[in-house]
Amino acid sequence: MSIYGLLSRPLLIGLVRLLVGAMSMWKGCAPVPRQRIYFANHTSHLDTVALWSALPSELREQTRPVAARDYWDATALRRYIALRVLNAILIDRQRSDPAHDPLAPLIDGLEQGDSILIFPEGTRGEQRLPAPFKSGLYRLASRFPDVELVPVYLENLHRSMPKGRYLPVPITCSVWFGKPISLQPGETREDFLVRARESIVELA
Repeated sequence: MSIYGLLSRPLLIGLVRLLVGAMSMWKGCAPVPRQRIYFANHTSHLDTVALWSALPSELREQTRPVAARDYWDATALRRYIALRVLNAILIDRQRSDPAHDPLAPLIDGLEQGDSILIFPEGTRGEQRLPAPFKSGLYRLASRFPDVELVPVYLENLHRSMPKGRYLPVPITCSVWFGKPISLQPGETREDFLVRARESIVELA
């Protein structure tokens, strides 16, 4: 049997919890089966699987991580994990076609009723707190006003596998789920993105 045949969701979740813990802490909302956009800080290649594995199994079935195609499509193993195990939505950060909307796959997923996990910074950072957010979260909040927006703070993952490392350091990490926010009537893009970022900072 190939390594691909050995990989499964329970095995991946078990490995992540063994390495980093990925304990879920529901501080501002409950893990209920409703459509959501979970948005989190981004400091590690482990962020996607740690956040996804922290969800209860019934929520994982309806939640798709959003991941960078240039990283997760780079090798056969990563591609298998992203598409077959995580059921991820891969996005093109390189914008090889200027006419292509990078949010189109996310919009398709939300229109189909999926929940998604996104990292509004757009790339990994090296600090504990998130960098300013890109506009994508605002666009999704505008287009899907009935989808709940849940801030998530990933604690200690910047220490377990920071940018530039290829092997994780075993450190207990926590995934904090905060109080949902929504786009307010008349709220500007800039104000909304600052408020969304602050909702993660408040969990740190």
